[in-house]
Amino acid sequence: MVSEGDKAPTFTLPDSGGEKVTLKDFEGKRVVLYFYPKDDTPGCTIEACGFRDMKPEFEKRGAAILGISPDDSESHTKFAGKYKLPFTLLADAGAKVAAKYGVWVEKNMMGHKFMGVNRTTFVIGKTGKIEKIFAKVNPLGHNKEVLTWLDAQA
Repeated sequence: MVSEGDKAPTFTLPDSGGEKVTLKDFEGKRVVLYFYPKDDTPGCTIEACGFRDMKPEFEKRGAAILGISPDDSESHTKFAGKYKLPFTLLADAGAKVAAKYGVWVEKNMMGHKFMGVNRTTFVIGKTGKIEKIFAKVNPLGHNKEVLTWLDAQA
């Protein structure tokens, strides 16, 4: 996994409309980059809707929100539409970006081992360095946790 203070790994991924989005598109802006396991599942929906509901607060603090999961662009389109998500979701087919950030890990559910995303949020600063890592995220209230951290940096 990358560490706080490291340069954020760069990436170019398709958004829900298939348009390419790169981390460089956000140079000079703070980015809240959150990795989540799967569209339209209970925890991921709670987390996404939390960011949706407080998007204006993030904007006031100069922070863009980007969500990344291994789901494809079509799945992201349905998920964003169903919950009216006003921020960019990126399709990480093959979990290559998740692996770069160290959040593509082996999981174990009732003895069944599989690879999946470890729910993690990275705050990337204006200079492209990782300012904060929120690991083992609890989706409920995570939006407020990130805002509280951003406010403490002001």
